[in-house]
Amino acid sequence: MNSTQSQASSNPKPVLHGVRIKQRKGVQKANAKHEPEAFRDQLVAILKTKKEGDFEAISLELDTLGNTLDYRKYGDSLFEILITGGILEPGGIIDDDAERCPFCIFAAEDDASVIKKYIEVFSKLTRRYKYLQRIFGETLVNILQFTNKWQPDENSKLAKSTGFFISNQTVSCSVLNVLLKDYLVKDGHSLNFVTTVFRTVLDEQNIKQLGRFLASERLNSRIIEFFPPNKREEDCLVRHFEAEDMKELVDYYRANKKNSMKESLSAQLDSCFEDEPTVEKIMSLIKDSMREASLTEADVIPIFWQSMMNNVDIMDRPDQIEGQVLRVIDAWSKVLETFCDSPKLEITLLQIVQSTCYDQTKFHKCFRIMVQNLYKHDVLSGNAIIYWFDKAHLPNGKAIFLTQMKTFVEWLRGNESSEEEDSD
Repeated sequence: MNSTQSQASSNPKPVLHGVRIKQRKGVQKANAKHEPEAFRDQLVAILKTKKEGDFEAISLELDTLGNTLDYRKYGDSLFEILITGGILEPGGIIDDDAERCPFCIFAAEDDASVIKKYIEVFSKLTRRYKYLQRIFGETLVNILQFTNKWQPDENSKLAKSTGFFISNQTVSCSVLNVLLKDYLVKDGHSLNFVTTVFRTVLDEQNIKQLGRFLASERLNSRIIEFFPPNKREEDCLVRHFEAEDMKELVDYYRANKKNSMKESLSAQLDSCFEDEPTVEKIMSLIKDSMREASLTEADVIPIFWQSMMNNVDIMDRPDQIEGQVLRVIDAWSKVLETFCDSPKLEITLLQIVQSTCYDQTKFHKCFRIMVQNLYKHDVLSGNAIIYWFDKAHLPNGKAIFLTQMKTFVEWLRGNESSEEEDSD
């Protein structure tokens, strides 16, 4: 080190005396103590001065307090107080030594019309301070995980409130995921809670909207998981919700289960076709699905037909596509013949074939050869084809397909007349 460097390092840096360095507000808040108890005491002291039942005054006060109390820092405490009356300690315990907030859901009358007024206060607050929306959802989930700790009347009010929050989309159905925890499910706490939630949503909306709410969070197929393990059977679910006068939810569950099984069957068939299965294996797979999900022949015919057509490479030349279609029908006609065991189902298949050919332009010219080949393999009868031609065809592609079928139908009519003359 030379003398110049030594001198520079030994010289002290200049200091501005009498100048105060002001911290930025964000730094001050970050360094401030976290004192939820002080926040609680301030909030409770102000709200208890408001007249009981004066929801408008309370809503205005909470709006104003957002300018003085640190909602960003104590948002979770804010909603714990407004729901339970106090601050949650570890394990879902509320400090009994502290004064409870007079305005909270737990202290409300257990009546839907009254609770809706509380919900409106929450809605106004979260609309006014947008950043509270996420905090509210997280806090509600935290409170719901302690439903085994609350009193029955408190759970009833909390469940109704949750139903209203879901209905007005303050929160999504995702908050119900926490109720799938084993310790809440096994003793029936989860089932009791979601039953009230579902009833509240149905009173406010309808089964279609409830279904959308559940499906958006993939809970539509998990309703039975809210039941204790020893009651996870469809009969138990049906009896429970019918006893609660929610037959529409039972119908929704069955329809949703049926649709899920249809999707599963379709995926299984597509996978199975990749391994060049036997007719017997395909038949067994379909019958097992029918038995498990109460699927009918009318349910499985379109699924199987679509899986068959998925084996046709539509990128080939038109003449090659026709050859592929014939080979596929030749290979799997036995399966179709088994399930098309009535005139009504034959008409159903004809309409499915028509829809397939209309939707896929590469199949437009294949309709006649498809129907003729199905007739050749006794999947379709002449009477069914004639009835489809005269009365049961769909409007989609009607002109194209009736023109294709005209000559063949005339032949069928003539053949039918000949058979009648022979029988005479």
